[in-house]
Amino acid sequence: MQPTDIELLKTLCGIFAPSGNESALTEFLIDYVKTNQSKWKVRPELIYGDEFQDCLILKFGKPRASIFAHIDTIGFSVRYENQLVPIGGPEAETGYKLVGYDAMGPIECKLKEEEGHLFYDFGRGIESGTDLVFKSDFRESDEFVQSCYLDNRLGVFSALKVAETLEDGLIIFSCWEEHGGGTVPYLCKWMYEHYQVKQALVSDITWITEGVSHGNGVVVSLRDSSVPRRTFVNKILALAEESGVPYQIEVERSGGSDGREIQLSPYPIDWCFVGAPEDHVHSPDEKVHKDDIKAMVSLYQHLMKKL
Repeated sequence: MQPTDIELLKTLCGIFAPSGNESALTEFLIDYVKTNQSKWKVRPELIYGDEFQDCLILKFGKPRASIFAHIDTIGFSVRYENQLVPIGGPEAETGYKLVGYDAMGPIECKLKEEEGHLFYDFGRGIESGTDLVFKSDFRESDEFVQSCYLDNRLGVFSALKVAETLEDGLIIFSCWEEHGGGTVPYLCKWMYEHYQVKQALVSDITWITEGVSHGNGVVVSLRDSSVPRRTFVNKILALAEESGVPYQIEVERSGGSDGREIQLSPYPIDWCFVGAPEDHVHSPDEKVHKDDIKAMVSLYQHLMKKL
């Protein structure tokens, strides 16, 4: 990865955007595209506004396929007194540093876990309803990057790198994925009714397991808690083999992504999850191999050209 790529990923990981509170990242993405699109092969049309809430769509040429990448993260909401409620499914260990802001100013506090209940440790009370996220601590070694929120800022990063050379396609940045979803149905409706696009790739991050390891390539998922149509998945596997890009196959019984909502939509849209694997999921220490990031971007470039 180039130093500029590392800086972009580091910046993305540090932007405050828990589920339901994604607007800061949406604004960053709009500014980023407007600033950099003159260097891309095709300048996309930017589609956003009240009818899309905090989602953003980039339309390139004549779309035949789409990339979905969710921009939200897990986190915590302040309840009453010093109580916390999870946003999504974050790991919660005593001592984790959390940041946010309320009407009284910026916040940096510590998480406390006591018998399954979550609290914050701070020098003053925090306004109820305030969102908190893990404090960013981005680390890089020769082989790995490690940070909170590589899930899914790495999926967003990959989509932005694909945008540099994409000629025909849609890149769709969705919201709320970590906490039940909700934006993908209307995004599918718009995509299908405007462009009849019936092919979707989910640019997200998966897990290191007994069958998936660091440094062996991007993961093509055959299933998680949802089961995509095998005809389409076989098409993706054939293109992955053709590309020469290192990849791994995943078969899981749990977990999910925007693919679930695509499958539940009333439109005949095929989907497949394609993403790098990480360790220490949903913690401040998520860890991904640089070679797997490179493979993720390369395979997406090939798939979007061929689909």
